[in-house]
Amino acid sequence: MKVHHLAMLAVVCLQALAAPARAGEIEVLHWWISGGEARAAQALKASMQAKGHTWKDFVVAGGGGDSAITVLKSRVLSGNAPAAAQIKGPSLQAWASTGVLASINDVAKAEHWDELLPKVVSEQMKFKGDYIAVPVNVHRVNWLWLNPAVFARTGAKPPSNWDEFFIAAETLKKAGVIALAHGGQTWQDLTLFETVALGVGGPEFYRKALVQLNPAELSGATMEAVLSTFKRIKPYTDKNSPGRDWNLATAMVIKGEAGMQFMGDWAKGEFLAAGSLPGKGFICTPAPGSAKAFIYVIDSFAMFKLKNPANTVAQKDLASAVMSPEFQEVFNLNKGSIPVRMGQKMDKFDDCAKASALDFTAAAKSAALLPSVANGMAVSSAVEGAIKEVVSQFWNSDRMTPAEAMQKMVSAAKAR
Repeated sequence: MKVHHLAMLAVVCLQALAAPARAGEIEVLHWWISGGEARAAQALKASMQAKGHTWKDFVVAGGGGDSAITVLKSRVLSGNAPAAAQIKGPSLQAWASTGVLASINDVAKAEHWDELLPKVVSEQMKFKGDYIAVPVNVHRVNWLWLNPAVFARTGAKPPSNWDEFFIAAETLKKAGVIALAHGGQTWQDLTLFETVALGVGGPEFYRKALVQLNPAELSGATMEAVLSTFKRIKPYTDKNSPGRDWNLATAMVIKGEAGMQFMGDWAKGEFLAAGSLPGKGFICTPAPGSAKAFIYVIDSFAMFKLKNPANTVAQKDLASAVMSPEFQEVFNLNKGSIPVRMGQKMDKFDDCAKASALDFTAAAKSAALLPSVANGMAVSSAVEGAIKEVVSQFWNSDRMTPAEAMQKMVSAAKAR
Protein backbone atom coordinates (compact mmCIF):
# COMPACT_ATOMS: atom_id res chain seq x y z
CA MET A 1 0.00 0.00 0.00
CA LYS A 2 1.32 3.44 -0.90
CA VAL A 3 2.64 5.84 1.75
CA HIS A 4 -0.27 8.29 1.57
CA HIS A 5 -2.71 5.38 2.00
CA LEU A 6 -0.88 4.27 5.15
CA ALA A 7 -0.85 7.83 6.45
CA MET A 8 -4.61 8.08 6.10
CA LEU A 9 -5.15 4.78 7.88
CA ALA A 10 -2.85 5.91 10.69
CA VAL A 11 -4.91 9.06 11.14
CA VAL A 12 -8.21 7.20 11.29
CA CYS A 13 -6.78 4.75 13.81
CA LEU A 14 -5.79 7.63 16.07
CA GLN A 15 -9.27 9.09 15.72
CA ALA A 16 -10.70 5.79 16.87
CA LEU A 17 -9.17 6.32 20.31
CA ALA A 18 -11.43 9.32 20.79
CA ALA A 19 -14.55 7.74 19.31
CA PRO A 20 -17.87 8.42 21.06
CA ALA A 21 -19.79 5.84 23.06
CA ARG A 22 -22.56 5.63 20.44
CA ALA A 23 -20.63 2.90 18.63
CA GLY A 24 -22.58 0.21 16.84
CA GLU A 25 -21.94 -2.80 14.65
CA ILE A 26 -21.92 -2.38 10.89
CA GLU A 27 -22.30 -5.59 8.88
CA VAL A 28 -21.53 -5.07 5.21
CA LEU A 29 -22.19 -7.51 2.38
CA HIS A 30 -19.68 -7.26 -0.47
CA TRP A 31 -17.61 -9.41 -2.81
CA TRP A 32 -14.37 -7.44 -2.88
CA ILE A 33 -11.79 -10.14 -2.20
CA SER A 34 -9.09 -9.87 -4.88
CA GLY A 35 -5.92 -7.81 -4.34
CA GLY A 36 -6.96 -4.27 -5.30
CA GLU A 37 -10.55 -4.78 -4.19
CA ALA A 38 -9.52 -6.19 -0.80
CA ARG A 39 -7.34 -3.15 -0.14
CA ALA A 40 -10.22 -0.86 -1.04
CA ALA A 41 -12.57 -2.72 1.34
CA GLN A 42 -9.94 -2.46 4.07
CA ALA A 43 -9.96 1.33 3.72
CA LEU A 44 -13.71 1.38 4.32
CA LYS A 45 -13.34 -0.87 7.36
CA ALA A 46 -10.66 1.45 8.77
CA SER A 47 -12.87 4.52 8.37
CA MET A 48 -15.67 2.83 10.32
CA GLN A 49 -13.35 1.64 13.09
CA ALA A 50 -12.11 5.23 13.33
CA LYS A 51 -15.59 6.20 14.50
CA GLY A 52 -15.53 3.42 17.10
CA HIS A 53 -17.88 1.10 15.26
CA THR A 54 -17.36 -2.64 14.92
CA TRP A 55 -16.98 -3.75 11.33
CA LYS A 56 -18.39 -7.15 10.38
CA ASP A 57 -17.45 -8.49 6.97
CA PHE A 58 -20.17 -10.39 5.15
CA VAL A 59 -18.24 -11.60 2.13
CA VAL A 60 -19.72 -13.86 -0.55
CA ALA A 61 -17.34 -14.50 -3.45
CA GLY A 62 -17.99 -15.48 -7.03
CA GLY A 63 -20.21 -14.75 -10.00
CA GLY A 64 -19.70 -10.99 -10.14
CA GLY A 65 -22.03 -10.68 -7.15
CA ASP A 66 -24.69 -13.17 -8.28
CA SER A 67 -23.89 -15.54 -5.41
CA ALA A 68 -23.94 -12.70 -2.88
CA ILE A 69 -27.42 -11.54 -3.91
CA THR A 70 -28.75 -15.08 -3.53
CA VAL A 71 -27.42 -15.22 0.04
CA LEU A 72 -28.70 -11.71 0.76
CA LYS A 73 -32.25 -12.64 -0.23
CA SER A 74 -32.33 -15.49 2.27
CA ARG A 75 -30.97 -13.24 5.02
CA VAL A 76 -33.56 -10.54 4.37
CA LEU A 77 -36.42 -13.06 4.20
CA SER A 78 -35.36 -14.44 7.59
CA GLY A 79 -35.47 -10.93 9.11
CA ASN A 80 -31.70 -10.72 9.54
CA ALA A 81 -30.59 -8.15 6.96
CA PRO A 82 -27.07 -6.65 7.10
CA ALA A 83 -26.70 -2.90 7.61
CA ALA A 84 -25.48 -2.41 4.06
CA ALA A 85 -25.13 -4.52 0.94
CA GLN A 86 -23.37 -4.02 -2.36
CA ILE A 87 -26.32 -3.55 -4.73
CA LYS A 88 -26.37 -1.48 -7.89
CA GLY A 89 -28.41 -0.28 -10.84
CA PRO A 90 -32.12 -1.13 -11.28
CA SER A 91 -31.82 -3.70 -8.47
CA LEU A 92 -31.74 -0.80 -6.00
CA GLN A 93 -35.27 0.21 -6.96
CA ALA A 94 -36.41 -3.42 -6.98
CA TRP A 95 -35.19 -3.89 -3.41
CA ALA A 96 -36.60 -0.53 -2.29
CA SER A 97 -40.05 -1.40 -3.66
CA THR A 98 -40.24 -4.29 -1.17
CA GLY A 99 -39.96 -1.84 1.75
CA VAL A 100 -36.75 -3.26 3.27
CA LEU A 101 -34.42 -0.33 2.55
CA ALA A 102 -33.88 2.66 4.84
CA SER A 103 -33.90 6.33 3.86
CA ILE A 104 -30.61 8.19 4.31
CA ASN A 105 -32.00 11.52 3.18
CA ASP A 106 -30.87 13.25 6.37
CA VAL A 107 -27.22 12.44 5.59
CA ALA A 108 -27.63 13.26 1.90
CA LYS A 109 -29.25 16.65 2.56
CA ALA A 110 -26.79 17.64 5.27
CA GLU A 111 -23.88 16.87 2.95
CA HIS A 112 -25.45 18.22 -0.28
CA TRP A 113 -25.24 15.01 -2.30
CA ASP A 114 -27.51 16.40 -5.03
CA GLU A 115 -24.86 19.02 -5.81
CA LEU A 116 -21.93 16.61 -5.49
CA LEU A 117 -23.22 13.82 -7.72
CA PRO A 118 -23.88 13.73 -11.48
CA LYS A 119 -27.63 13.43 -12.06
CA VAL A 120 -27.28 10.01 -13.73
CA VAL A 121 -25.75 8.81 -10.46
CA SER A 122 -28.04 10.48 -7.92
CA GLU A 123 -31.16 9.26 -9.74
CA GLN A 124 -30.05 5.64 -9.39
CA MET A 125 -29.42 6.10 -5.65
CA LYS A 126 -33.02 7.19 -4.99
CA PHE A 127 -36.43 5.58 -4.71
CA LYS A 128 -39.45 7.89 -4.91
CA GLY A 129 -37.16 10.86 -4.21
CA ASP A 130 -35.44 9.32 -1.17
CA TYR A 131 -31.80 8.29 -1.07
CA ILE A 132 -31.71 4.59 -0.18
CA ALA A 133 -28.12 3.94 -1.25
CA VAL A 134 -24.73 5.63 -1.35
CA PRO A 135 -22.49 5.50 -4.46
CA VAL A 136 -18.89 4.45 -4.00
CA ASN A 137 -17.21 4.98 -7.36
CA VAL A 138 -17.45 4.98 -11.14
CA HIS A 139 -15.92 2.18 -13.19
CA ARG A 140 -15.39 2.22 -16.93
CA VAL A 141 -16.07 -1.15 -18.56
CA ASN A 142 -14.87 -0.58 -22.14
CA TRP A 143 -11.12 -0.82 -21.49
CA LEU A 144 -8.53 -2.98 -23.22
CA TRP A 145 -5.50 -3.86 -21.06
CA LEU A 146 -2.18 -4.66 -22.72
CA ASN A 147 1.19 -5.97 -21.61
CA PRO A 148 3.65 -3.68 -23.47
CA ALA A 149 6.60 -6.06 -23.00
CA VAL A 150 4.67 -8.84 -24.76
CA PHE A 151 3.68 -6.48 -27.58
CA ALA A 152 7.27 -5.30 -27.99
CA ARG A 153 8.63 -8.85 -27.98
CA THR A 154 6.18 -10.12 -30.59
CA GLY A 155 5.99 -7.01 -32.76
CA ALA A 156 2.24 -6.63 -32.20
CA LYS A 157 0.79 -3.11 -32.28
CA PRO A 158 -1.86 -1.77 -29.82
CA PRO A 159 -5.22 -1.66 -31.66
CA SER A 160 -7.66 1.22 -31.92
CA ASN A 161 -10.23 -0.50 -34.14
CA TRP A 162 -11.42 -4.08 -34.67
CA ASP A 163 -9.35 -4.70 -37.80
CA GLU A 164 -6.22 -3.73 -35.88
CA PHE A 165 -7.32 -5.89 -32.93
CA PHE A 166 -7.48 -9.04 -35.04
CA ILE A 167 -4.11 -8.24 -36.66
CA ALA A 168 -2.56 -7.85 -33.19
CA ALA A 169 -4.28 -11.01 -31.91
CA GLU A 170 -3.00 -13.03 -34.88
CA THR A 171 0.54 -11.69 -34.37
CA LEU A 172 0.45 -12.70 -30.69
CA LYS A 173 -0.99 -16.13 -31.45
CA LYS A 174 1.66 -16.87 -34.09
CA ALA A 175 4.34 -15.90 -31.54
CA GLY A 176 3.01 -18.56 -29.18
CA VAL A 177 1.33 -16.13 -26.77
CA ILE A 178 -2.31 -16.34 -25.62
CA ALA A 179 -3.68 -13.29 -27.40
CA LEU A 180 -6.63 -12.62 -25.09
CA ALA A 181 -6.97 -13.57 -21.44
CA HIS A 182 -10.65 -14.31 -20.80
CA GLY A 183 -12.62 -15.84 -17.98
CA GLY A 184 -15.37 -18.05 -19.30
CA GLN A 185 -18.12 -17.05 -16.86
CA THR A 186 -21.48 -15.74 -18.05
CA TRP A 187 -20.97 -12.20 -16.71
CA GLN A 188 -17.52 -12.00 -18.30
CA ASP A 189 -18.86 -13.27 -21.63
CA LEU A 190 -21.51 -10.54 -21.53
CA THR A 191 -18.95 -7.92 -20.47
CA LEU A 192 -16.94 -8.76 -23.58
CA PHE A 193 -20.08 -8.85 -25.71
CA GLU A 194 -21.33 -5.41 -24.65
CA THR A 195 -17.86 -3.97 -25.27
CA VAL A 196 -17.95 -5.39 -28.80
CA ALA A 197 -21.52 -4.09 -29.25
CA LEU A 198 -20.42 -0.55 -28.41
CA GLY A 199 -17.30 -0.72 -30.57
CA VAL A 200 -19.09 -2.16 -33.62
CA GLY A 201 -22.51 -0.54 -33.31
CA GLY A 202 -21.85 2.76 -31.50
CA PRO A 203 -23.62 4.42 -28.54
CA GLU A 204 -27.06 4.85 -30.15
CA PHE A 205 -27.22 1.19 -31.20
CA TYR A 206 -26.00 0.08 -27.76
CA ARG A 207 -28.73 2.10 -26.01
CA LYS A 208 -31.56 0.96 -28.30
CA ALA A 209 -30.55 -2.70 -28.37
CA LEU A 210 -29.17 -3.45 -24.92
CA VAL A 211 -30.81 -0.84 -22.67
CA GLN A 212 -34.16 -0.18 -24.36
CA LEU A 213 -34.28 -3.78 -25.68
CA ASN A 214 -35.71 -2.75 -29.06
CA PRO A 215 -36.61 -6.01 -30.90
CA ALA A 216 -35.69 -4.55 -34.32
CA GLU A 217 -32.20 -3.64 -33.08
CA LEU A 218 -31.75 -6.96 -31.29
CA SER A 219 -32.43 -8.82 -34.53
CA GLY A 220 -31.04 -6.41 -37.14
CA ALA A 221 -27.97 -6.26 -39.37
CA THR A 222 -25.85 -4.37 -36.82
CA MET A 223 -26.48 -7.01 -34.17
CA GLU A 224 -25.48 -9.69 -36.66
CA ALA A 225 -22.18 -7.84 -37.21
CA VAL A 226 -21.69 -7.57 -33.44
CA LEU A 227 -22.27 -11.30 -32.92
CA SER A 228 -19.95 -12.23 -35.78
CA THR A 229 -17.16 -10.01 -34.41
CA PHE A 230 -17.72 -11.37 -30.90
CA LYS A 231 -17.44 -15.00 -32.07
CA ARG A 232 -14.36 -14.19 -34.15
CA ILE A 233 -12.53 -13.37 -30.89
CA LYS A 234 -13.01 -16.86 -29.42
CA PRO A 235 -10.04 -18.60 -31.15
CA TYR A 236 -7.67 -16.09 -29.56
CA THR A 237 -8.55 -17.25 -26.03
CA ASP A 238 -7.11 -20.42 -24.45
CA LYS A 239 -8.69 -23.78 -23.75
CA ASN A 240 -8.50 -23.26 -19.97
CA SER A 241 -10.71 -20.17 -20.14
CA PRO A 242 -14.02 -21.78 -18.98
CA GLY A 243 -14.80 -20.95 -15.35
CA ARG A 244 -11.75 -18.74 -14.83
CA ASP A 245 -12.18 -15.78 -12.46
CA TRP A 246 -11.55 -12.36 -13.98
CA ASN A 247 -8.59 -11.55 -11.70
CA LEU A 248 -6.84 -14.76 -12.76
CA ALA A 249 -7.21 -13.63 -16.37
CA THR A 250 -5.69 -10.28 -15.39
CA ALA A 251 -2.81 -12.15 -13.74
CA MET A 252 -2.09 -13.81 -17.10
CA VAL A 253 -1.53 -10.39 -18.65
CA ILE A 254 0.56 -9.23 -15.65
CA LYS A 255 2.80 -12.31 -15.97
CA GLY A 256 3.11 -12.00 -19.74
CA GLU A 257 1.28 -15.27 -20.39
CA ALA A 258 -1.32 -13.30 -22.38
CA GLY A 259 -1.11 -10.08 -24.34
CA MET A 260 -4.54 -8.51 -23.74
CA GLN A 261 -7.69 -8.51 -21.63
CA PHE A 262 -11.03 -6.77 -22.06
CA MET A 263 -12.25 -5.84 -18.58
CA GLY A 264 -13.51 -2.93 -16.52
CA ASP A 265 -11.00 -0.78 -14.70
CA TRP A 266 -11.25 -2.90 -11.57
CA ALA A 267 -8.55 -4.84 -13.43
CA LYS A 268 -6.23 -1.88 -12.89
CA GLY A 269 -6.36 -2.51 -9.15
CA GLU A 270 -4.82 -5.94 -9.84
CA PHE A 271 -1.98 -4.46 -11.90
CA LEU A 272 -1.23 -1.89 -9.22
CA ALA A 273 -1.42 -4.46 -6.40
CA ALA A 274 1.17 -6.52 -8.30
CA GLY A 275 3.51 -3.51 -8.49
CA SER A 276 2.86 -2.96 -12.20
CA LEU A 277 2.81 0.69 -13.29
CA PRO A 278 0.68 2.35 -16.00
CA GLY A 279 2.61 2.92 -19.22
CA LYS A 280 5.35 0.53 -18.11
CA GLY A 281 3.96 -2.74 -16.79
CA PHE A 282 0.60 -2.26 -18.49
CA ILE A 283 -1.20 -0.03 -20.98
CA CYS A 284 -4.84 1.01 -20.78
CA THR A 285 -6.61 1.94 -23.98
CA PRO A 286 -10.32 2.26 -24.82
CA ALA A 287 -11.68 -0.92 -26.40
CA PRO A 288 -11.65 -0.82 -30.22
CA GLY A 289 -14.11 1.66 -31.68
CA SER A 290 -15.29 2.99 -28.30
CA ALA A 291 -12.89 5.83 -27.46
CA LYS A 292 -15.57 8.53 -27.20
CA ALA A 293 -18.11 6.44 -25.29
CA PHE A 294 -18.22 5.21 -21.70
CA ILE A 295 -19.91 2.06 -20.38
CA TYR A 296 -20.21 2.64 -16.65
CA VAL A 297 -20.64 0.63 -13.48
CA ILE A 298 -21.38 2.46 -10.26
CA ASP A 299 -20.79 0.41 -7.14
CA SER A 300 -23.16 1.38 -4.34
CA PHE A 301 -24.26 0.28 -0.89
CA ALA A 302 -27.97 -0.10 -0.22
CA MET A 303 -28.95 0.60 3.37
CA PHE A 304 -31.35 -1.84 5.06
CA LYS A 305 -33.80 -1.01 7.84
CA LEU A 306 -32.33 -1.92 11.24
CA LYS A 307 -33.84 -2.39 14.70
CA ASN A 308 -30.84 -1.41 16.84
CA PRO A 309 -30.48 2.44 17.15
CA ALA A 310 -26.69 2.24 17.62
CA ASN A 311 -26.38 0.21 14.45
CA THR A 312 -28.51 2.76 12.61
CA VAL A 313 -26.05 5.47 13.71
CA ALA A 314 -23.20 3.32 12.40
CA GLN A 315 -25.08 2.89 9.14
CA LYS A 316 -25.43 6.66 8.67
CA ASP A 317 -21.75 7.12 9.54
CA LEU A 318 -20.95 4.58 6.83
CA ALA A 319 -22.94 6.56 4.26
CA SER A 320 -21.18 9.77 5.27
CA ALA A 321 -17.74 8.14 5.19
CA VAL A 322 -18.27 6.67 1.73
CA MET A 323 -19.03 10.10 0.27
CA SER A 324 -16.16 11.90 2.02
CA PRO A 325 -13.35 13.23 -0.23
CA GLU A 326 -10.77 11.38 1.87
CA PHE A 327 -12.44 8.01 1.44
CA GLN A 328 -13.27 8.62 -2.24
CA GLU A 329 -9.58 9.18 -2.85
CA VAL A 330 -8.09 6.27 -0.90
CA PHE A 331 -10.77 3.79 -2.00
CA ASN A 332 -10.58 4.59 -5.70
CA LEU A 333 -6.79 4.70 -5.74
CA ASN A 334 -6.91 1.09 -4.56
CA LYS A 335 -9.92 -0.09 -6.56
CA GLY A 336 -8.82 1.23 -9.95
CA SER A 337 -12.02 3.26 -10.39
CA ILE A 338 -12.60 7.02 -10.26
CA PRO A 339 -14.33 9.09 -7.55
CA VAL A 340 -18.06 9.56 -7.91
CA ARG A 341 -17.94 13.05 -6.36
CA MET A 342 -17.76 15.88 -8.88
CA GLY A 343 -14.83 18.24 -8.40
CA GLN A 344 -12.68 15.64 -6.66
CA LYS A 345 -8.94 16.33 -6.93
CA MET A 346 -7.26 13.84 -9.27
CA ASP A 347 -3.60 14.80 -8.78
CA LYS A 348 -2.76 11.52 -6.98
CA PHE A 349 -4.42 9.40 -9.65
CA ASP A 350 -2.63 7.80 -12.61
CA ASP A 351 -3.10 8.65 -16.28
CA CYS A 352 -5.67 5.87 -16.80
CA ALA A 353 -7.91 7.30 -14.07
CA LYS A 354 -7.44 10.89 -15.25
CA ALA A 355 -8.41 9.84 -18.78
CA SER A 356 -11.41 7.95 -17.41
CA ALA A 357 -12.59 10.99 -15.42
CA LEU A 358 -12.33 13.26 -18.47
CA ASP A 359 -14.11 10.75 -20.70
CA PHE A 360 -16.88 10.24 -18.12
CA THR A 361 -17.61 13.98 -18.08
CA ALA A 362 -17.44 14.26 -21.88
CA ALA A 363 -19.62 11.21 -22.47
CA ALA A 364 -22.28 12.57 -20.11
CA LYS A 365 -22.52 15.68 -22.31
CA SER A 366 -22.65 13.78 -25.61
CA ALA A 367 -25.21 11.10 -24.69
CA ALA A 368 -22.47 8.46 -24.86
CA LEU A 369 -22.63 7.53 -21.17
CA LEU A 370 -24.06 4.02 -21.13
CA PRO A 371 -24.97 1.61 -18.31
CA SER A 372 -23.36 -1.84 -18.29
CA VAL A 373 -25.80 -4.67 -18.96
CA ALA A 374 -23.35 -7.33 -17.81
CA ASN A 375 -22.64 -5.63 -14.51
CA GLY A 376 -26.15 -4.91 -13.27
CA MET A 377 -26.61 -1.30 -14.36
CA ALA A 378 -29.01 -1.36 -17.31
CA VAL A 379 -31.88 -3.86 -17.14
CA SER A 380 -33.76 -6.01 -14.65
CA SER A 381 -31.91 -8.95 -13.15
CA ALA A 382 -34.27 -11.35 -14.97
CA VAL A 383 -33.50 -9.84 -18.38
CA GLU A 384 -29.80 -9.58 -17.59
CA GLY A 385 -29.68 -13.25 -16.62
CA ALA A 386 -31.54 -14.32 -19.75
CA ILE A 387 -29.25 -12.31 -22.04
CA LYS A 388 -26.17 -13.69 -20.25
CA GLU A 389 -27.31 -17.22 -20.99
CA VAL A 390 -27.88 -16.51 -24.68
CA VAL A 391 -24.51 -14.77 -25.10
CA SER A 392 -22.63 -17.55 -23.32
CA GLN A 393 -24.45 -20.23 -25.31
CA PHE A 394 -23.48 -18.50 -28.54
CA TRP A 395 -19.88 -18.01 -27.36
CA ASN A 396 -19.50 -21.69 -26.43
CA SER A 397 -21.47 -23.28 -29.27
CA ASP A 398 -19.96 -24.38 -32.56
CA ARG A 399 -23.40 -24.69 -34.11
CA MET A 400 -25.52 -21.69 -33.05
CA THR A 401 -25.76 -19.12 -35.84
CA PRO A 402 -26.00 -15.35 -35.31
CA ALA A 403 -29.61 -15.56 -36.59
CA GLU A 404 -30.49 -18.13 -33.92
CA ALA A 405 -28.73 -16.07 -31.25
CA MET A 406 -30.68 -12.95 -32.25
CA GLN A 407 -33.97 -14.82 -32.04
CA LYS A 408 -33.05 -15.99 -28.54
CA MET A 409 -32.03 -12.45 -27.53
CA VAL A 410 -35.42 -11.06 -28.54
CA SER A 411 -37.02 -13.70 -26.29
CA ALA A 412 -34.55 -12.98 -23.48
CA ALA A 413 -35.51 -9.30 -23.54
CA LYS A 414 -39.04 -10.32 -22.53
CA ALA A 415 -37.90 -12.18 -19.38
CA ARG A 416 -39.67 -11.23 -16.17
